[in-house]
Amino acid sequence: MNNPGSSHSLQNKKPEELNLQGLKILTGNNRKKAGFLLLIINKDPMKKIFLFAAFVILVVAVKAQINPVSWNFTATKIADKTYEIHMKATMQAGWHLYSQNQPEDAIAIPTSFTINNNPLLKLDGKIKEIGKMEKFHDARLDLSANQYSNTVDFVQVAKLKAKAKTNLSGSVEYQTCDDKKCLPPKTVNFNIAIK
Repeated sequence: MNNPGSSHSLQNKKPEELNLQGLKILTGNNRKKAGFLLLIINKDPMKKIFLFAAFVILVVAVKAQINPVSWNFTATKIADKTYEIHMKATMQAGWHLYSQNQPEDAIAIPTSFTINNNPLLKLDGKIKEIGKMEKFHDARLDLSANQYSNTVDFVQVAKLKAKAKTNLSGSVEYQTCDDKKCLPPKTVNFNIAIK
């Protein structure tokens, strides 16, 4: 005797819509070939809420896994009232991050920093990049990029205008790619204690 939920009894049913324990599974021939199953919840709002919550959790978990760059923000005192602000990016293997300065034929989004105004601090010079820069060129697409793999340290010198404790805050916007895909630009905020 066949179990009404068994795959054998489902294959023998003719209608396109099969009713299984409150779920309708649409299994048209085209959908079978494409490997799709479309689930429609039938008259049970709690199941709808549960499935929606499960979907949201799944999307958040997938997005959290695709974060190939981690940032570390620190301040190091190098002289009286003078600090080096280190904004260090570490990339997972196979991923790269773009330099602030890109060639004219680049389409990559360069890494950029926004530093909030602080009346107690004066920025000294531009942000320097410490790392092994790779000059990438794709001859097929005739595009170039200045990029880093593994790690890069962005360093900004800042001077205190008076002896005081304060913070340097801002954000970094960056894009990261591997050999197959690029992720959308991302912004990370930072707030670094200067003491």
